[in-house]
Amino acid sequence: MTDRLRIALAQLNPTVGALAANLELGRKALADAVAAGADILLFSELFLTGYFPEDLLDKPRFVADAMDAARQFAATTAGTSISMLLPTVWRDGQTLYNAVVLAENGEIVATRYKRELPNDDVFFEKRYFASGPLAEPMTIKGVSIGVPICEDIWHQEVCGHLVDQGARILLCPNGSPYWRNKDATRKKLVKARVHEDNVPLLYLNQVGGQDELVYDGASFAVEPGGRLVIQAKSWESELIVSNWTRTEDGWRCADPHVADLTSVNETPWRACVLGLRDYCRKNGFKNVVLGLSGGIDSAVVAAMAVDALGAEHVHCIMLPYRYTSEESLVDAKGCADYLGVRYDVVPIGGPVDKALEELQPVFGNRPMDLTEENIQSRMRGVYLMAVSNKLGSLLLTTGNKSEMAVGYATIYGDMNGGFNPIKDLLKMRVYELAAWRNANLPGDCHGPGGMVIPQAIIDKAPSAELRPNQTDQDSLPPYPILDEVLEGLVEHELSVAEVVERGAGRFDRALVKRIEKLLYIAEYKRRQSAPGVKISRKAFGLGRKYPITNGYRDESGL
Repeated sequence: MTDRLRIALAQLNPTVGALAANLELGRKALADAVAAGADILLFSELFLTGYFPEDLLDKPRFVADAMDAARQFAATTAGTSISMLLPTVWRDGQTLYNAVVLAENGEIVATRYKRELPNDDVFFEKRYFASGPLAEPMTIKGVSIGVPICEDIWHQEVCGHLVDQGARILLCPNGSPYWRNKDATRKKLVKARVHEDNVPLLYLNQVGGQDELVYDGASFAVEPGGRLVIQAKSWESELIVSNWTRTEDGWRCADPHVADLTSVNETPWRACVLGLRDYCRKNGFKNVVLGLSGGIDSAVVAAMAVDALGAEHVHCIMLPYRYTSEESLVDAKGCADYLGVRYDVVPIGGPVDKALEELQPVFGNRPMDLTEENIQSRMRGVYLMAVSNKLGSLLLTTGNKSEMAVGYATIYGDMNGGFNPIKDLLKMRVYELAAWRNANLPGDCHGPGGMVIPQAIIDKAPSAELRPNQTDQDSLPPYPILDEVLEGLVEHELSVAEVVERGAGRFDRALVKRIEKLLYIAEYKRRQSAPGVKISRKAFGLGRKYPITNGYRDESGL
């Protein structure tokens, strides 16, 4: 039995389904851990398959290939003294488990299964996996080690059983996606487990974007007494190596090291940038294109795209019509110049006017309405999709959460696109992030420092510019009010009466009911919208699933 352990945590960025690439990523980490003299190497939850593989798990060939990859990886430990804990899928007979295998000397010597399977929010593990029994600890280097898997630590019974059976250190692999205040939630949970069980717990999380989810890393360790002894970086891959010593009071970290996490202001920007970068990288897109209107949303998306990919990979196009103001033309050009991107102006006047002319016999003498406005937006969508097809660039769409909530977007028009970095940002948050980015250069970003979004864009009233002198507030409440109501209805699932009460006289029931109606009837649009980075618990899509056909209306407060 040893009195010292050197533990390596591999905070990496795997890709769902990319077994060979993930295996190579893991082999590199194994080599680095061996070079660092580690005794134990832990990978994040379902590392080889990526988290989460969804219905890939229904393919028997995929499961078989994943298990073969795990055996290949285990064989790589031959000739080393390292003990490798590899989370992966594992089939026992006809039963599929979310598992972790222990590999030593080229062989898989132990297997443990996840017991508590999450079945809410974005997690639906009960659809695929069976629940394992209460796991026993594993003896590694003569030390009894417990390996609860992610959700297992949310249930005192699992960790309590491991400690009762002799575990003296808990190593927890996770696939924990980011949303606001998630780090505080994790630490509160882990400190509670450590307090109850009186053993240290090392919490490993993955990093990177996977479709709409983004993982922030930020792995850490807490020892008895609630002391944070390890804090890894957020938003970056790294191998975290720490030394642990057996004392009279149990195992303690001999070399605490706590990195600074990104600030609460930087974090949402980094989340959106990483989500966009990985969506492009993992799906084979080198370049992106977007419509740059001179408004706040497209300017922020352009800045995020440059931070994610570099200016040479971002193409911005202004698509003016007769209602496009000179101010918007100047602001769009100024934003493109600040960012250093390719910028083209492609007028849509000719095709829009021709479409209206050709449709006149069908429309007859009916007065102009949203139809004509939507034709402008859809013509822009046609042009942008044409550039995307011809140049092979991913088209980014730029609608914020406030607009998507109330349907203030044109389906098959400005909603065209393959990905939306700001899909889960309310309008006022977009303004806040624009001002923040002008004053800060985020870490791991490729864009320039200093101003990247002209102040005029931040200061002017938002407008779709689809008719003369139009502003968003012609048809919507002021965005600070709209966002507050949406925060209540969407983020907190409050009743109409509760939202009105929270408003403390700043808005009435009629306004909340109007917004509720817009929210419900726009569901069909949201179902057809591009995926985007999820940074809240109730992001449209993965985080909030409502029926399109929905006869319910909240009559509270009557």
